[in-house]
Amino acid sequence: MSPVSPALSLDVVQRRRKWFAGLALLALIALTASVRSVAAFNGEWHEGVETLGLAAIIVAIVGRAWCSLYIGGRKKAEIVDRGPYSITRNPLYLFSFIGAFGVGAQTGSVTIGAIFAVATFLVFLRTVGREEAWLAEHFGAPYAAYCARTPRFLPNPARWRDAEELTIRPAFFVRTLRDGLVFLAAIPVMEGIEHLQSSGLIGFPISLF
Repeated sequence: MSPVSPALSLDVVQRRRKWFAGLALLALIALTASVRSVAAFNGEWHEGVETLGLAAIIVAIVGRAWCSLYIGGRKKAEIVDRGPYSITRNPLYLFSFIGAFGVGAQTGSVTIGAIFAVATFLVFLRTVGREEAWLAEHFGAPYAAYCARTPRFLPNPARWRDAEELTIRPAFFVRTLRDGLVFLAAIPVMEGIEHLQSSGLIGFPISLF
């Protein structure tokens, strides 16, 4: 992996990640508006998938806030390897994938939920690579050892280690919580799209589970 350019700081990488994620989300919502599930997938199945999606969104919001208690303001200063960061190197992103599934699932389709999650993963994958290159450049061997013992995404509960105490930085916690609440905006947006689709104003029918 090639090192990150000195001009490309971690802050720049993270800002770009937010822009790319936002654009990808808008593109996915536009795609969702262009299709609608056939009537066979309405009713209890539809409502059940929406409820599953809401649960995923709540897990994402709470999970991201939990991660911020450990990482908030520390990423550039030290290797955080306690709490959620002891079982996966990227728990914030992992919870974002879960939230993306929840957003897509508000259409009542598991397929669209999965598409949202996979698309979010692909958008963030390059960002994760750049962040890892930056961390490897600045922390060297200790970061390499952390990578060797901790999975990139899929959690390994057997590796769990917690901190005896945490210094909480409220501004970072509130910012992460605020960013996570954006997932909830998907509910009225998707409901609005669904209403327009049921009225026949937008979208064409397609079978989506």
